Parts: sequence; C-alpha cells; structure tokens
Amino acid sequence: MNVSGWLADTRSSYDTVAVSYADQLREAIAGEPYLRAALALFADMVHAAGGGPVADVGCGPGHVTAHLHELGVDAFGIDLSPGMIDVARSDHPGLRFEVGTMTDLPLADASVTALLAFWSLIHVPDDEIPAVLGHFRRVVRPGGPLLLGFHVGDESRLKTQGYGGHPMHVHVHRRQPARLTDWLCDAGFTVEAQWLLDLDESRPGAVLFARRQS
Repeated sequence: MNVSGWLADTRSSYDTVAVSYADQLREAIAGEPYLRAALALFADMVHAAGGGPVADVGCGPGHVTAHLHELGVDAFGIDLSPGMIDVARSDHPGLRFEVGTMTDLPLADASVTALLAFWSLIHVPDDEIPAVLGHFRRVVRPGGPLLLGFHVGDESRLKTQGYGGHPMHVHVHRRQPARLTDWLCDAGFTVEAQWLLDLDESRPGAVLFARRQS
C-alpha cells in the first residue's frame, strides 16, 4: 500500500500505540450504554436488510467488529495500521481483519450489506471526506445502512501523544452533525437519524444513521 502525508502519519502513529490502545479500549463498549444501543440498532438494520457481510472501516483492534459479531452480524474489519490489525487478529482469531485504507477501499462495488465507521473519520482531512464517502457508497449495496461515529465540534488539533504517553502525530478533526449530513447527502446517502452523546463532557460525540440511496 502506497501511503504518504497524513495517511503515513496516521498509520505509523497507530502502529506505535496499537497494544496500549487495545488495552484501554478492550472493555470500553461495556461501559457505554448508548453506543451499545446504537450498535444494536445498526445490527437490527443489517438483519432487516437480509444479512450479509458488514465492513467495519477503521476497525482498530477489532473490539467493535467483535461486538457486532456477538450481535449476529457477519462483520469484518479493515484498518490502515498493520499493528492494529495484528492486535485484532490476536484478540479475535475467529474473525476476518485486513489492512486497507478508506481512501482506496479494497472492496468490490456493492459487495457489503452495510458499513460502519466508528470514530475513524476523525483523522481524515476535510478535502478527503467526499472521496472517502464516495468509496463507502460504492461498496455498500443499494439501500444498505451506514453508521458513523465522530467527535462533535468545530476545531482540529494536532495530537502528539496518547494511549500511555506514546508519541503520535495525527490531526483530530471535530465536526458538526450538519456538516457530515451534507457530505453524506452529496455522496448519495440519506441520513435517517442522529444521536448526540456526552454533551456535558469535554469531547461530545455523535452517531449518524444513514442509508445508501438506490
């Protein structure tokens, strides 16, 4: 995979923190009832669509992929970081994980029933988002559901360390739901619902439920 610039920085940063990141997030979903509810609803949407493969894009150490699998979803993970994929394969040996980038998604057209990107768009620059969402639309079957999770805000910052103090070099972009909604509509998705999370916290979040237009 030929990567450069922000992609290379993101990959090397998450290779560096992969083990400590996984250690911190391995049980994270258990303490997040609203995220569990969002994932349960997403799983119901997948089942209602007839099942089939579901791509967890930017899967990290695979904890969300595994949670979806426990909900009866045929989920597999894709991540830019080989280090993250190594951890995911070690933690969840029965599931499928592969290295890939959302800017050139290694999936055939209309090959997945649904797609999830949980806090994995936060490092993608604004000018790359339309192309990424275009890839999402390309690989999801017509009418298939999409779930996005992201940090809410209006600013970007450079993150230079994290997850146990390891060095990183990634920009973290916070965005308003309305902006993601506009991008999704332009890419050929219909946004059906949004949930706002942790509004009183320093890092509020949101999830958007969308569906690929026919």
